[in-house]
Formats: sequence, C-alpha cells, structure tokens
Amino acid sequence: METEAADVRRERSPGVKLLFAALIGVALMIPLLLVYALVYDRQDQSNTAQAAINAGWGGPQVIAGPLLVVPYRTTETQVETIGGKPVPKTVEVERELFLSPVSNDVTTKVRPQERRKSIYRAVLFEAQIAGRARFALPTDLPRFGVEGSKLDWNRAQLRVGASDARGLTRGGRIVADGKPLTVQPGKGPAATGGQGFFAFVPWDGAGQLDVAYDYGLRGSGSLSLVPRGGRTQWQVASSWPSPGFSGGFLPETREVGDQGFTASYAVDKLALGQPPVSIGEEPGAAEPASSYRGRAGLSDQTTTITVGLVEPVDLYAKVDRAVKYGFLFIGFTFVAYLLFDVVGGARVAPAEYLLTGAGLVLFFVLLLAFAEVIGFTGAYLLASGAVIGLLTAYSAAVLRSWRRAGFIGALLVGLYATLFVLLNLEALSLLIGSVLLFAALAGVMYATRKVDWGQVGRHVPAEA
Repeated sequence: METEAADVRRERSPGVKLLFAALIGVALMIPLLLVYALVYDRQDQSNTAQAAINAGWGGPQVIAGPLLVVPYRTTETQVETIGGKPVPKTVEVERELFLSPVSNDVTTKVRPQERRKSIYRAVLFEAQIAGRARFALPTDLPRFGVEGSKLDWNRAQLRVGASDARGLTRGGRIVADGKPLTVQPGKGPAATGGQGFFAFVPWDGAGQLDVAYDYGLRGSGSLSLVPRGGRTQWQVASSWPSPGFSGGFLPETREVGDQGFTASYAVDKLALGQPPVSIGEEPGAAEPASSYRGRAGLSDQTTTITVGLVEPVDLYAKVDRAVKYGFLFIGFTFVAYLLFDVVGGARVAPAEYLLTGAGLVLFFVLLLAFAEVIGFTGAYLLASGAVIGLLTAYSAAVLRSWRRAGFIGALLVGLYATLFVLLNLEALSLLIGSVLLFAALAGVMYATRKVDWGQVGRHVPAEA
C-alpha cells in the first residue's frame, strides 16, 4: 500500500489564489485586444465594400444653386517693372459678378434603397429635386464696384451644382421666365467643386427673373444643401425611418416615424453672413470644395444643411463598445470561481480559469461573425446563449456541482442582459455600470469578510 502522504495536501493561500486569477485575467487582455483589432479590420472591409457598391452610383451628395453669373469688364492698375523701375499700367480685364437669388424654395423627395455585396450593404438613394428661385439686381449695384453698363448679359449663366456628377443620370431642366433653357454639363458652384450643370439665360437685368429647375440625383449616405441668397426654404421627405439631421442648421419642423420622415428648413440671409453680390470670387469659394463632400455631420461646415440616411443599427460600433466591457465579464466570472474556491471549498486550477476566460473572449468573436450575417440583436442572443450553455456545463465539472454551475449560468445571464441594456442606453451606461460595480464589490467584500488571505493550507494528517 502506497504511503498515505498522497492524501496529505498543502493548498495555496487565498491570497495566492487571488494573485493567480488576477494574472490570468490580465493575460486574457491580449486576446481581447486582438478581438478589438478584428472589429476595426472588419469595419474597414465593410467600408471598402460600401465604396465598391457606391462606385457606379454616386457618393454623399451636396447640392447648391441656382447661382446667376454675369461677366463684366473693368479696369485695373497693374505694376510692371521696366528698366528696374515699377511702372503703373491701367489694363482692362474681365471679371465675373456672382448674384445669389433673393429667394430659393427647394423641394426634395428621397427614395432610399439598400444594395448588398456579399454580407455587406450600403444605403443608396434617388432624389428628385425641384425648386423655384427669384433673382433681382440690387438697386445699389454700383456700390459693390460694378457698373450696370459693363455687364455682358449675352453671356449670363445660371449654375446648379451637385458634388458628385456621376449621380446626374436623369439630366436637368431650367426654365427662366417660362422659357426652357438648354443645359450644359459642368460649371457648378464652388461649393460643389465645379460639378453640376449650367445654362445661358436671356435676361438683361431689368425687373425680376423667375427661375424653375428640377433634376434627378443619385447618391449614397447623405444629401446636403448649401443655402445661398436672401431666404432659402427646403422641404425634404423620404420613406427612410432613421434620418440624421446635422450641419449648420437644424429643421424648423420635422416628423419621423416608421413610414419615413419629413423636414422643413428656413434659412435667412443674415444667418449666412454673406452678401448677395460677389465680384471676382464666388460666395463660399474660400471654403475648400472637398470639405463639402464629407459625410453628414462635418462640424466645420457651418453653412451646410445635411440630411443623412442613418443605419438603424451600426453593428460595428455596438460590437466595439461590447468588447470594451470584456474585462468586466472575465472579472465577474473569475470572482465567482474564486469565491467558490476560497469560501466554498471547490478547487479551481489555473488552467480552468484560462479555459473559462477563453470562452468569454470567444463570445465577442461569435457576436461579430453572426452580426454581419443576421444582425446585431439576433447575433447577441445566439452568441450569448452558446457561451452561457458552454460555460455552465463546464462549471459543473470544475466546481463539481450543478447547483454551483447554475449560479455561474445565472451570473452570465445577468451579465449579458446588463451589457445589452448598456449598449442600448448610451446616456446612462456609465451610471448603470458604476452602480453595478459598486454592488459587486460590496458583495465580494461581504462574502470574503472572514477569509484570512495570508493563511497557508494546513497538513491533513493521514488516518491510522
């Protein structure tokens, strides 16, 4: 018979057990960070796929105009160097007068649609834009440095802009004082990077010029309007249920429901901070045209109205936020194991901590993988159910009790339910999380209040 010394065991102190659990938890931060990087990589692939879908359709669109442009002749003094001396010289040059409308009423109907490439999707739209604008020369035009007699009305143009000309697949129409005009591509306002269309207009500057225009426009993600002139009114409607309103101006009125949304904007000339007449340089030309082509929500564009077709659920943002709570999942589960070990007498080996932590990390990988296919909510239920079932069954073997395993399962159910609530209540997530951490800490303190963390395991004497 072998020595009874095999029955004599020396357990580690509770403090050492706590140290081992903490070290394993810290080590699991490495795979958590790898999952975090994986989310960014998949999001980048999604953006690449969306760009491929949008390539032949049109990107986020910015519309501007109409703008009346009239060439004129003026004299300028230029200095030339002759024989090493500056010599002033008077020359006649051509400049352009940019005239914003007195009023511009725009109506837009946006028809959204979703396109897929593999498991990725993009939100596209077709917009029908129609408007009426009224132009009038200021009575004090000479004070702006332009003589009316110098204006070349034979070359006057009306310009309408769209930032991505690929979306102008249905042409455009401009009617001035009831007369249809012939439109030509290009020469859009500076706010749209010169893209759009224009038409020569037969007007001599007398009285008022009434202009009607309409065109179809394809794009993706968002539609922005650059207001110009005395007063701009924009009515936009769509069947998309999740709009995003951003830019320098918010809607005066809006209605959002499951069947879509409507929004109404009104922008007065004083809010724009720009004169109705500009000479030599178009109003807003100092602003980089490329900045108008960004997605909805650019904070540096204070004179742009943006309506975005927002995804109802940004799954990558939610998975990203979920991963940030990963260490809490590991911490709560390890604390439960530690309490069963120190207080309840169950023996949990370091390898068992490690395998349990690996299961908790795997949840986030499953969540990301399933979310790209079936959506976030379904993926969350599926991934959490799989991990809870796996770890509950494993805990029954580790803790040698289905009752204790049931506690672990209930703990995980509570953790995953709490995380789901936190992900959907962004404003209160910090408050709720802080209260739960405080309650958990208080519970651990109470359960371990009689534990001697420095106690070393005793010898168990062998039976005679």
